[in-house]
Order: sequence, then structure tokens, then C-alpha cells
Amino acid sequence: MVSSLSVLGSTGSVGTQTLEVAERLHIPVKALSGNRNIKLLEEQARRFRPDFVCVYDEASAAGLKTALADTDIKVGAGMNALTDCAARYGDCVVTAVSGSVGLTPTLAAIDEKKRIALANKETLVCAGSLVMARAKEKGAEIVPVDSEHSAIFQCLEAQGEARALRKILLTGSGGPFRGKTRAALQNVTPAQAVTHPNWNMGAKISVDSATLMNKGLEFIEAMHLFSVTPDEIKVIIHPESVIHSMVEFSDGCVLAQLGIPDMKLPIQYALTYPARASAPAKGPNFTEIAKLTFYDPDLQNTPCLALAMDCAKKGGTAPAVLSAANEEAVSLFLHGKIGFNTIYDAVSSAVDALAGSGAPDLDTLREADREARRFVSERYGH
Repeated sequence: MVSSLSVLGSTGSVGTQTLEVAERLHIPVKALSGNRNIKLLEEQARRFRPDFVCVYDEASAAGLKTALADTDIKVGAGMNALTDCAARYGDCVVTAVSGSVGLTPTLAAIDEKKRIALANKETLVCAGSLVMARAKEKGAEIVPVDSEHSAIFQCLEAQGEARALRKILLTGSGGPFRGKTRAALQNVTPAQAVTHPNWNMGAKISVDSATLMNKGLEFIEAMHLFSVTPDEIKVIIHPESVIHSMVEFSDGCVLAQLGIPDMKLPIQYALTYPARASAPAKGPNFTEIAKLTFYDPDLQNTPCLALAMDCAKKGGTAPAVLSAANEEAVSLFLHGKIGFNTIYDAVSSAVDALAGSGAPDLDTLREADREARRFVSERYGH
């Protein structure tokens, strides 16, 4: 078990659940970071008494500093503070921030040879090859927190022989609009899109689950985490969300990881790995579940998934453009500026206009990220 934590994105869905797990396991929390939910961040700071708290949104930091003036907790603001949060505090960093903002602090934690409990998929989507190479060079551990990647990780650990892997079977529930045509989703509202049938998640990832972009981002993330090609990953729709993913081995045998839909389980495993600690969660009741069903994804009516899989094969800056353009488009949708189906239109247009080939360096990837956001904002944000 890790001895102390820094939690990036502590006020979000994964962040708050991480703190619940840390409290139950008696793991000290040395640093917290949030964005605009200053009231909750203050409550967390008073409850867990970290050494350092930072706010990515600099305008909100002054209010938190005033609110915590009666404590000895240091308060920082901006990207430099977020990077300090990852690099200077705790022996394990939980990256639960949303979006590509997680890349820089993750690299800082890697440079300090820490364990990274990775819940921020955009980091690997944007710069997976560079991040994984840096982790190998520095000797840092990356343990996935996403339920699907945690499942794959656990299957490979149980097998003990990653070279025997034939195919990753990446499961997904299909989201709240499974089975609906693209035409039927024309007037979907943000409130409808963030209502997931199985999981309790933040707004951005909930919309991504509704478009199935989330499964596409996970597809790219899995390539980097497990050093596989796109042809070695198959997406399977599994509405019950009991099997969190599977691995097929070279002899045709398949290992699956099963559990109830509860993010605290993969969070806990990332903190206790390679051990397992007791948890209050119960295992699946198979007589109540009665059946497990599986379908191929309908790529015609979920074009975001098809686009992400195509970007995985293209490589270069395509995944970085995809991720950044999607962040911007989802934000526009959540603020009522574009329709649900326009998310795909915006991201696809950005990829067509901006994606480049080759093996980009970090500066090139960051520029691709900026250009993709600017493209979507200027073309669709009015």
C-alpha cells in the first residue's frame, strides 16, 4: 500500500471517491487540487489537513487562501502549483483532473519516480508514447484507475505473462443512448446526456460515454498502457457493466475481471497494488443478474468511437487533436452552444484540418492541443 497521497482533481467524482478510500485505509493525504468548487475544496482541506492545496483557476485561489487563513495549509494557484502538487507531495499521485491539463503534472510525478494512479485518460491519448517512455526511463509506476484498464491490468497480472496476450476485449455499457440512431439524438439535452445508466461520473466523462467517445479514448489509452496495436483491441458493448474488460491469450483462453459498477474498487486497487485490501463492496450476485449480454458497437450511429479508433491507427498528432477538440466541443454542448450531434461534427472537422503524421515531440503535441481548441471554439462557439 502507498504511504501518502497527492490527489489532483479532488473535488471531482473520482477525486471525492479517492478521498473516501484513503480515509478508510488510513492513507495520509499530503496535497489536494481543485478548480472552481472552492467550498468543497475547503471542506476537504479541513477534513484531511494536507500540507498543500492548489486551485488551477487562479481567480478562485484568493478566496480559498482567505478561507483557510486560520490553518497552516499552504495555498497555491495555476499550473505551477498543480505541478508542485504532483511532484513534491505524497509517494503516490492520483491524477483525477479532467482533460489534457493532467499531462504536465503527470510528467512531473514521473520525474520524481512516484506511483501514478492514472484516472486522466487524456494524458495518454495526447502523449502516450512519450509518457510511457518517460515512466520506463525514470522507473515510475503507472497503475490505471479507469475500471476497464484496471480490469485489463488485473487480468495480465493474474496471467503473469504479458507476451502471451492475443487481444484486449475492451467492454463498455453503450451509455444512456444505446440502440438509438444518430437522427434520434438530434435534440438530446445536456441533462439527458449526463445521466448514465450504471456509473456516477462527472459531466464531461458522462457526455463522452453518451457519444461513446469515452470508449474511443480508452481504446487509445489501452494501446499505450499495454503496448498493443489497434488490431489487438476489440470493443464490446456489455450493458450490464459487470465484466469490466477481458484479455484473450495466445491459446484462446480468456480472463475477465468482474465486479459491481463502483469506481472505489479500481481506485483502491491502484493504491494497494500488488496487495488487496478488504472493502465494503459486495461481489456481483449472479442469480440476480441472471444474464450477461454482449454486442458489437454500432459504429454508424456512434461515429465518435469510429473516429477515435481511426485516429489511433493514424497516430501522429491525430489523437491529441481528437482529445482537445472533443474537450472543447463537449464544453460548448454543456453550455448550450451546440447540439449533441455537433460534437462529432466539430471533432471530425478539427481532425481533418489539423492532424499531422510522424512522431511528434511534446511541444508539437501541445501546439496541436491548442490549435484544436482554437479551431473548435472559433468555428462552433458563437
